[in-house]
Amino acid sequence: MFYRVQSNKSLAETAQALEAASQRHKFGIMAVHDLKAKMKEKGVDFDRECMIFEVCNPQQAKRVLEANAAISTALPCRISMFAEGNGVTLAMLRPTALLDLFHLPELRSVAEEVEEVLTKMMNEAAG
Repeated sequence: MFYRVQSNKSLAETAQALEAASQRHKFGIMAVHDLKAKMKEKGVDFDRECMIFEVCNPQQAKRVLEANAAISTALPCRISMFAEGNGVTLAMLRPTALLDLFHLPELRSVAEEVEEVLTKMMNEAAG
């Protein structure tokens, strides 16, 4: 259900590498959520660095949304990046697992394509 990869880079270096990998693979970064900063803003102490990147390939999103608009509840794809041990972990819920929740086997190939690209992006960023 999850895909995880470790990086020995800093969070900032990994984030920059993910942004570059996203561009190379024609995925846009729609938003970045800095959970530590957001929680601090809300008066909650949270010491772990954690960022969530919302990424999307518009052509792939269009294909699944045309089949079932309810899939919008699972979009955009999210890649989480958080400090763990001496490094950084990148993690995502596999698009194939998310799409399975909608019981649309005809879209399986789209989810597999997206998952393959996201996995490559995460591996490149972690490298």
